Amino acid sequence: MRKGIIVAFAALTLLAGCENQSTKTAGTPADAKWKGAPYRIAFDTQAAKPNPTGVTIPPVKFTANPEALETRAILVIRFDAAGAANKGPVANRMIEAPVDIHGAEGTLPADYLDRTNKNLSTFLTAYCVKGNVKITVALARSSLSPTAGDSDIENKRLSDWLPIELPFKNPHPKC
Repeated sequence: MRKGIIVAFAALTLLAGCENQSTKTAGTPADAKWKGAPYRIAFDTQAAKPNPTGVTIPPVKFTANPEALETRAILVIRFDAAGAANKGPVANRMIEAPVDIHGAEGTLPADYLDRTNKNLSTFLTAYCVKGNVKITVALARSSLSPTAGDSDIENKRLSDWLPIELPFKNPHPKC
């Protein structure tokens, strides 16, 4: 009988220590939720190869919120054309074609950035821009129209704007 009481007491002690653990908080804080835009972008710090077109955007790296992954995105470029020699209305943005992006981390493909550099150089050449050009880039949803306005861009933007100043060497110095 004494053994039975000891076994019952041990069982009650063991059960008393097995409270519902979900009501207790752990000693470490919970993982912080992702805040801000679904994607974070940064320029690669490695020196980019000079582009014969006149301008070189460094490689663009991205990190995504694992709960908001996209498979395609568009690079949107805004720039300051204050140094334009042509005094007509100057558009201040370019919306590139969609590109495949996979995973929670990566870099935009090199051939995509090469096409972007060529397009940007053609645009800057047409407006006779010289010297340094201040640009900002952002990722947007692939459903963004190439002729989208500012409000559409803001509604479909996946990342914050990332600024950089790039030298532009006009390949056609007729301006």
